[in-house]
Amino acid sequence: MRLSDCHSFHDFRRMAQARLPGPIFDYIDGAADDEVTYRRNTAAFETCQLVPNVLRGVGEIDMSVTVMGQKLAMPVYCSPTALQRLFHHEGERAVAAAAGKHGTMFGVSSLGTVSLEEARRISSGPQVYQFYFHKDRGLNRAMMERAKQAGIEVMMLTVDSITGGNRERDKRTGFSIPFRLTLAGMMQFAVKPAWAINYLTHESFKLPQLDGHVDMGGGALSISRYFTEMLDPCLSWDDVAAMVREWGGQFCLKGVMSVDDAKRAVEIGCTGIVLSNHGGRQLDGSCSAFDQLAEIVDAVGDRIDVIMDGGVQRGTHVLKALSLGAKAVGLGRYYLFPLAAAGQPGVERALDLMRSEIERDMRLMGCASIDQLTRSNLRYA
Repeated sequence: MRLSDCHSFHDFRRMAQARLPGPIFDYIDGAADDEVTYRRNTAAFETCQLVPNVLRGVGEIDMSVTVMGQKLAMPVYCSPTALQRLFHHEGERAVAAAAGKHGTMFGVSSLGTVSLEEARRISSGPQVYQFYFHKDRGLNRAMMERAKQAGIEVMMLTVDSITGGNRERDKRTGFSIPFRLTLAGMMQFAVKPAWAINYLTHESFKLPQLDGHVDMGGGALSISRYFTEMLDPCLSWDDVAAMVREWGGQFCLKGVMSVDDAKRAVEIGCTGIVLSNHGGRQLDGSCSAFDQLAEIVDAVGDRIDVIMDGGVQRGTHVLKALSLGAKAVGLGRYYLFPLAAAGQPGVERALDLMRSEIERDMRLMGCASIDQLTRSNLRYA
C-alpha cells in the first residue's frame, strides 16, 4: 500500500499495521479493558446529524479559529502523545513540521522523544506542553521552568492519568520501555524486520523531557509503572491552582469530563479545558467527550475555551463538535497512524485530507466561516 492510496483514517491505520510490529501497533491502537469507550468515542458522532443550508453564496472559506489566545489556520490541532519515535524515527519532528506547514498547533508530551526546544525550532506555530504531575514537586517546577524558557505558549496538564489504564493488549505482548517482551511479542517483531532496521540505524531512543530525572535504562520501567510510581495520585485542585499561578499564562486541563470539574477549572483561572477520556485508554465505560460537549459548553463556554478530543476521524466529526461550541478539536490516532506509516509526508497528507474535508463540508453546509456553525445545523437521531 502506498501513501497516495490513503484517503481516510482507516487507510492510514491499515498502512501503519502493515509496517509496525504488533506490540507497537497495539500500543497506538489499543485502549483500556474491553475498549468500549474507545469505540464509543467515534460512534458518538453518529448519533448526531448535520442539517445543511443551501444557496448561501459561499465563496472563500475561513476555517481559522482562535483558542487560548492562539490563532490556528484550521480548527484541529495535533494533540501531544507519548513515544512518537517508536512509531517512526522522525517522531515529534515530523509532527511539528507538518503542523507548522498547516498553520496549526501541536504538542510535545512529558514522555515525548524529541525535546521541547528542538520541536520549537522546527515549527513557529503554537506549541503545547502536555505535562504530568509528579510526586516530586521539584521536578514539576523544573519542567515548567524549562517550558517557559523554550517558549511554550500553552501548558496542558493531563488530569485523567493519575494511574495507568488497564491496557490488556500491552500486557499480552510485554510492551515496555525498555522492551521486556513476551515470546509472542518477540515473534511479532521478528516478522517486521524493516521497522527494527530503521529503529537501530537512527539515534538511540530517549525521553528528553525526563533526562536527569528518570532512569529509563535500568530494568524494565514500563509505561504503567511510570504512571503508578512517579505520578502523584493525590493531585488536588489546590495543587493545580498553584501551578496555574506559577505558570502565569495560558493553562489548560486535559481530561475534564464533568460540568462540576469544568466549573472548578474556571474558578482556579484556567484558560482552557480539553474534554477527553484519553482515547479510551484510561477508564473504560466512561462517556465520550462529544457526549459531554453541549452540557459543558452551556455551563462554562462563555468563560473558558472548551476543546475536545477522542474518536475524530472525519471533517464532519469536527464540524459537529464546532457546532456544539467547541473552539477546536484535538487529533491523536488520526495523525499517529500516518506518522507510523510514512513519517512527515504521512502526517502532512493526513492534515491535507482533513483540511480538504472541512472545507468541502463547510461549503456543503452553507457556512463560510466557523462562527456560522451553530446548533441549528444539528439534529439528533
